[in-house]
Amino acid sequence: MKSLTDAFILNNGVSIPCVGFGTWQTPDGETCVNAVKAALSSGYRHIDTAYAYKNEASVGQAIAESGVKREELFITTKLWNRHRGYENALKYFERSIKSLGIEYLDLYLIHWPANEKQFGAEAAGINAETWRAFEKLHEEGLIRAIGVSNFLKHHLETLALSANIRPMVDQIEFHPGYTQPETVSYCKKTGIQVEAWSPLGTGAMLKNEDIAKIASKYGVSSAQLLINWCLKNEVLPLPKSVTPSRIAENAEVFGFEISREDSEALFALPYCGGSGLKPDEVDF
Repeated sequence: MKSLTDAFILNNGVSIPCVGFGTWQTPDGETCVNAVKAALSSGYRHIDTAYAYKNEASVGQAIAESGVKREELFITTKLWNRHRGYENALKYFERSIKSLGIEYLDLYLIHWPANEKQFGAEAAGINAETWRAFEKLHEEGLIRAIGVSNFLKHHLETLALSANIRPMVDQIEFHPGYTQPETVSYCKKTGIQVEAWSPLGTGAMLKNEDIAKIASKYGVSSAQLLINWCLKNEVLPLPKSVTPSRIAENAEVFGFEISREDSEALFALPYCGGSGLKPDEVDF
């Protein structure tokens, strides 16, 4: 990858820009509008949001005001947990694209799997029915690609038993200190693109001295190192910031090559920077 608009190719042939701009925890309103506009000005063409972030309208406003053509953009949003199920998924998809001010989505994700802690034996059926709605929307041309978020290997395996279309993406927490190797390995073997929703460890990685030492070898920031490292390992990073200078800095990640030794050192870091959110245990 040599630029923000270089792409991974999803299992249905759709191109997805190799770095996305994340908006999790970005407040709705002027802060979000300005952050997304700064990202688009810095060359990002892949914007990631979610119904649960409560900022879809601001993302849509930024896109409309940016002057960037819709066909140049790759826009992702996600179905929230309370809206699972076939009819709900169809209804809330319409709400999301209305909030975003667009006619179609590039990628729609199930935000979290229904788990057995909350739903017992019904969890698998809930995920299957939700996915059936996603398949319908995809087949109707309203979504270019469909996928999931926070699904572990066993969730993906169970979904595959009823799915007609394999997920194209699994967006998970991924960064040094929390690399989820079982899920990543399964996704790579089955042609599912892994996205990293927390490539900087919600900022904790930026304070890690081991990471800073490696970054200094390449004359880059810790954030630049981590984004490049994701790409080196064929994981699509979604860095986020509301500071224009950092947004621009996080776009400049292509001028160096991390050595195999340093990449392995990053993989070997002990648990750190994790959110603590576990898909089989969350109750929201």
